[in-house]
Amino acid sequence: MSRGMLLVLSGPSGSGKGTVLAEFLREEDFKVSVSATSRKPRPGDEEGVTYFFKTREEFEHMIECNEFFEYAVFNGNYYGTPKQNVMECLNEGNNVILEIEVQGAMQVRAAVPDAVLVFMIPPDKDVLRQRLEGRQTEEREVIDQRLATALKEVEYIDCYDYVVINDELDKAVADLRSAVGDAREKRKKNSEFIKKFKGEI
Repeated sequence: MSRGMLLVLSGPSGSGKGTVLAEFLREEDFKVSVSATSRKPRPGDEEGVTYFFKTREEFEHMIECNEFFEYAVFNGNYYGTPKQNVMECLNEGNNVILEIEVQGAMQVRAAVPDAVLVFMIPPDKDVLRQRLEGRQTEEREVIDQRLATALKEVEYIDCYDYVVINDELDKAVADLRSAVGDAREKRKKNSEFIKKFKGEI
């Protein structure tokens, strides 16, 4: 059984990753990775579905044991991507999606060299600002901070395998599917070459 594909999706807040991903998953066989957190469960949260809920001590022990691809602290709580769950899924032949920020994606690339990295972004910063303002959920200062972060994140585009410009939903979904299809074809050719080189076919 061949190992599954690890797809890493990054992009600024407001780039529409969640919307595109929801449409993508309607027809694609991928599992979305579940993060771990030290925050308390809220009503409606489900262990292993919403998050893997850990105590602060458990989370810090996992950090010490290098059990995360990446982790960060938000509002005093830890959030991170456990390696074990992702690797088990991949080794069982399942395809997995990680939706994480740029620094985390670089750490995943170092740990899983054959991961497929996709960066999603609106066509320009003005469109990004319009989307962030359109949410009407954040103060101007927070929006300005998110835009400043986006300008830093975009510098990492060359580190990604594919870029999806999210200007129109259907096209962005099609471009993401095309990127995954291209990555699958490359993996297939590489696998066939390795077997041929080793005299297995």
